[in-house]
Amino acid sequence: MKVSKKETQLTASDRLPYEKFLQKGAESLSDAELLAIMLRTGPDPGPDAPQAFRDCPALALAEQVLSLPLGSRSGLLGLSSLSCNQLQQIRGIGEVKAVRICCIFELARRIALGQRKKLPAFPDPGTAADYCRPMFEEDGGMLERTILLLLDGKGCLIREKLLSIGTIDAALVSPREIFLQALRVGAVSFLLLHNHPSGDVTPSPEDKELTKRLAMLGGMMQLCLTDHIIVGDSDFFSFRQAGLI
Repeated sequence: MKVSKKETQLTASDRLPYEKFLQKGAESLSDAELLAIMLRTGPDPGPDAPQAFRDCPALALAEQVLSLPLGSRSGLLGLSSLSCNQLQQIRGIGEVKAVRICCIFELARRIALGQRKKLPAFPDPGTAADYCRPMFEEDGGMLERTILLLLDGKGCLIREKLLSIGTIDAALVSPREIFLQALRVGAVSFLLLHNHPSGDVTPSPEDKELTKRLAMLGGMMQLCLTDHIIVGDSDFFSFRQAGLI
């Protein structure tokens, strides 16, 4: 069967991430293709590898890296949690590639932080969840963090504070500390957020008990618990929206 020149060019474009980027734009590339452009080179995948991998060893390396079980996650999120030294333990990733990968994720983190700093208020739970998500993902989202957002009378942020790292319970999240922090800055209300590393945002009995206690104490002190939000990989659970506050 005779293959036209146009078909050959399209096939090459689809095989080679760099060419595909030039012809179709970055949004057309898969995670592996984007990573392959950053890696630039890769080890010889061998004669039994698919043609696309033999044409572009960096793509073969990228696919391999993203398929590895990296901690409790895989893919880009798992990759972002690895240190430079840990990256170099992966076959095909040397010091230069490891540094390049770390710098890419650091740039992404700084962009996210820059966007987060522009949010002065939290009109809905989704805004608060998006604001705190970069903090929850600092280690790849593998640790549970609890964050306190202290608000003024207009619902604008006065101060944020990391309350704990670890399982949320009465020993790690102290109502006394929350209210002391609020009084120090003259807060009128507060938001409490924590993440579930599993990605499941269903509240635990401990989550419900803590929320109930904070709402009760806050009412006594005229310091309103605006919401308690559980953040997952791509969604969230709002106690306020669920009618539990």
